[in-house]
Amino acid sequence: MSDAESVRNAEDAVEEKLRAFIDTIEDSETYQQFVEASERLENDPEAMGLLEEYRRKRRQMQQNFDQELMQELQELQADISENETIQQHRTAQTTLVELLQETNEVISEPIGIEFAQSSGGGCC
Repeated sequence: MSDAESVRNAEDAVEEKLRAFIDTIEDSETYQQFVEASERLENDPEAMGLLEEYRRKRRQMQQNFDQELMQELQELQADISENETIQQHRTAQTTLVELLQETNEVISEPIGIEFAQSSGGGCC
């Protein structure tokens, strides 16, 4: 077997294990709860309206600070914090992020570098 074939076989094995890892995450209760919470949020016009209004006001605030606008933002934050759908989504999102951080630590430790660390570049 040539070196190129060995490398390709190793890459294929990594791809296979990565797919199994992704499938495991997607099948997890934590991920499923996040998906369900996201769907509930997307289908809740009141919650979506609150979030959109908050984003719109924040954009306005960045362009032109206004004390009245600041008060409106604070009121929207209170409404958002009282909205059950939004809070369930935030909780599910936090739990999923914690799971992903734990998996990052498990992967990072044996390879000796931060697995999910950004190396710069990219759009995000």
